[in-house]
Amino acid sequence: MQATHFGAGNIGRGFIGEILAKNGFSIDFVDINETIINALNERNEYTIQLADESQKEIHVSNVDGLNNQTNPEAVIASVSKADIVTTAIGPNILPFIAELIAKGIQKRRSEGNTAPLDVIACENMIGGSQFLFEKVQAFLSAEDMAYVEQYIGFPNAAVDRIVPIQHHEDPLFVSVEPFSEWVIDETQSKNKDLRLDDVEYVEDLEPYIERKLFSVNTGHATVAYTGAYDGYKTIDEAISDERVLEKLRAVLGETGSLLINKWGFDKEKHFAYIDKIVSRFENKYISDSISRVARTPIRKLGFDERFIRPIRELKERELGYDNLVDVVAMVLKYNDPNDEQSVELQSLLKEKSVAEVIQQVTDLKDDELIAEISARYHQ
Repeated sequence: MQATHFGAGNIGRGFIGEILAKNGFSIDFVDINETIINALNERNEYTIQLADESQKEIHVSNVDGLNNQTNPEAVIASVSKADIVTTAIGPNILPFIAELIAKGIQKRRSEGNTAPLDVIACENMIGGSQFLFEKVQAFLSAEDMAYVEQYIGFPNAAVDRIVPIQHHEDPLFVSVEPFSEWVIDETQSKNKDLRLDDVEYVEDLEPYIERKLFSVNTGHATVAYTGAYDGYKTIDEAISDERVLEKLRAVLGETGSLLINKWGFDKEKHFAYIDKIVSRFENKYISDSISRVARTPIRKLGFDERFIRPIRELKERELGYDNLVDVVAMVLKYNDPNDEQSVELQSLLKEKSVAEVIQQVTDLKDDELIAEISARYHQ
C-alpha cells in the first residue's frame, strides 16, 4: 500500500511516518526542505529513537521524498495513486497544499480510480481535515465534487505525541517520546476497509479532542507558566519542583472533573490518563524550554482555548476552577521580551486596567469571572 504524507519534519517522520510504516505502507514524503527530501531519496530509510531509558531505535524503510515546490506533478501523481493521504505540516500551511491535493483527486477521477481514499490532517487543531477540505473544494468543479462525495473522505483526527526540538548530524534521525495517540472520526471516513493498527477509530471525536486540549495542552502550559513564575527555564526543571507539580495536578483535577461530567469518561481511567500525562512531562529525556511552551500567551488566553474554555464550562456546571484562575493570572504576568505576544500583553496592561485587558484578550462577557481573574492577578 502507498501513502502520500505532506510534511517530512520531525512529527511527520517520527509519528505519522512510523505508524504508516508499521502498517505496511511505502511512504512518499512531500516537503520543500531540500536537505530532507534529498536524504530520503538517497537512503529510502531513516531511524527513530525513543526518548526514554530504553533508547530503542525503530527502523523505517520504503520511503522517498517529493519536493512540492520543484516537482508538483510528482506530488499530484502520488495523490492519484495513494491508499491514504496524511499531513503534519502545521495548520497555517494546509491552504498551500490544497491545490495539489485537488489536482491529485482530479487525476484519480480522470483515470477512473474508484478506490476510496481518506485525506487526514494530523494537526494540532480542531477540525483540521474538514478545514483542509474547504480549501481543496475551491479548486474542484461540480463534477469533481460529485466524485469526492462518493469516494474521498476527509475524516478529522486528534493526534498527540511530544516530539522535542532537536538537532542531529543526520537530518533524518528523529527522537520522540514513547507515548502516541492518533484518533480518527470514522463517521467521516470513506475507506471503511482500511483500519490502521495503533490508531483508534471513534464515532464522536470531540470528547477526545477536548480531553487532549484540556489535559495535555492545559497541563503543559500550566507547567510552563507556573515554572516561569518561579524562575525556571525548562519543563523538566519546573516539574521537579513540588509546588509546580502540585499546581499541575490541581489544574488537571479541575479539567478532569469537567471532562468526566461533560463526556462521561470513566473517572478511574481518566485519572490514570492524568498520571500518564504527568509522567510524560517528567520525562528527563525530553528537554523542552519554558519559553517555547509558554509562547503566544494572548492566543492561549483565547475564549475557546485551554484555560478560558474549561473555566467557563466549569462555572456553568458549578464545579471548581480556582487553580485554573491562578494559572491565568500567571499567564497575564508572563514577561518574555523575545515573545511578541508577551510584549504586547505587558504593553496592554500598562495602558489599560487589568479587567479591560482580560475582557479584550479572553473575549469574556461574564463580569463576575473577569473580576475573579482580576482579583487573583492583584494578589
